[in-house]
Amino acid sequence: MSRKCIGIDIGGTTVKLGMFEQDGTLLEKWEIPTRKENGGAHILEDIAASIKKKAAERGLSTADFAGAGMGLPGPVLEDGHVEFCVNLGWKAMNPQEILSGLLDGMTVKSANDANVAALGELWQGGGRGYKNMVMITLGTGVGGGIILNEKIWSGMQGVGGEIGHIHVIEGETEQCNCGGYGCLEQAASATGIARLARKLLEADPARPSSLREVKNLSAKSVLDAARAGDPLALESVETSCRYLGWAMAGITMVVDPEAYLIGGGVSRAGTFLTEKIQRYHDQLSPMATKKAKVLLATLGNDAGIYGAAKLVLG
Repeated sequence: MSRKCIGIDIGGTTVKLGMFEQDGTLLEKWEIPTRKENGGAHILEDIAASIKKKAAERGLSTADFAGAGMGLPGPVLEDGHVEFCVNLGWKAMNPQEILSGLLDGMTVKSANDANVAALGELWQGGGRGYKNMVMITLGTGVGGGIILNEKIWSGMQGVGGEIGHIHVIEGETEQCNCGGYGCLEQAASATGIARLARKLLEADPARPSSLREVKNLSAKSVLDAARAGDPLALESVETSCRYLGWAMAGITMVVDPEAYLIGGGVSRAGTFLTEKIQRYHDQLSPMATKKAKVLLATLGNDAGIYGAAKLVLG
């Protein structure tokens, strides 16, 4: 019987865990609360206790596992060291080594959560069949993960793939959460899409739009109105997709991926969104004669546990 593996996706509210066969079959998934008090001191203890409990329920011990992988919300160095995970309260530590000790020496590997999600999609999701892929997650912010030759590429200090902070908007006066101005995140995230629509509404108060009747403007309301043919909403969505296609064209000229996967809450707009992104990417990358495909991610919130498990399997 082949040994199992564990995938762990640590978020600010919950920790998602999955037990897998080595062929990618998900045996069970579960969640535990993320206890952030005392600088997140209990998080790894809770994870280890939960894994041991689930293993015991199946008549297994830690020796029956090939290892555990973790997706962490912050930059991760090659040896597993993290300088900070702001959402967890962690500073200057190696959670990979600590969890291994708590799991009786089990092999533990870790990487940034966005990169891990991309690896999961490549292994068992929308990126199956590809070796070189970039995943872009459009949620409250814009996340990214780069996979080259089926391996995560995270750069010198673990910040490779921070696609949301590529500068695309000249003359922007509002500050991005990263401290910069004019980041892709300010145009293509869920908050960015709604922000661009609000700016268009404010720029011309006489311009008719169904969005003027929406009390709490969101990316979903903008996308729904655009799909229904509202010209102002459609302009906002086209602008967001143009900025995203522009950034992706730059990425193409550096890493030349086979595919881009679009995930996150905004991706629920489906091909209405991806077809526009594809068009702008293709227009802005004329040297790439074989265009990278713009596809939808398929694993949803499970991408992190799949990718974390794959970290262990290599």
